[in-house]
Amino acid sequence: MSVKSHNSNTNQDDLAIQEASPKLKLPRMYQVLLLNDDFTPMEFVVELLETFFFHSRSQATDIMLKIHNEGKGICGIYTQDVAATKVDLVNRYSRDHQHPLRCIFEPCNHEES
Repeated sequence: MSVKSHNSNTNQDDLAIQEASPKLKLPRMYQVLLLNDDFTPMEFVVELLETFFFHSRSQATDIMLKIHNEGKGICGIYTQDVAATKVDLVNRYSRDHQHPLRCIFEPCNHEES
């Protein structure tokens, strides 16, 4: 009497079967932007960048100046759900403090690492 070893990678005819490895795709990334307006104080924008996007004072100031001079600036790059949440939090915070500052998100033009 012979005992056959039962291997999950072979079928009854002893043919090797290779299991397919899943192909994972990185999620699409979105950039969160602040849009310039003529009413929101610069210090409020810096505070917001520090609080919601965890930038240092220096980084927040640089981003605020870019927003002021160019009309918009990137606050951070996130997955869609995180970007949407950040936008909602920032817009609510701005409204709660009677500022018209607008925050939006859009797909990144290139992949960020």
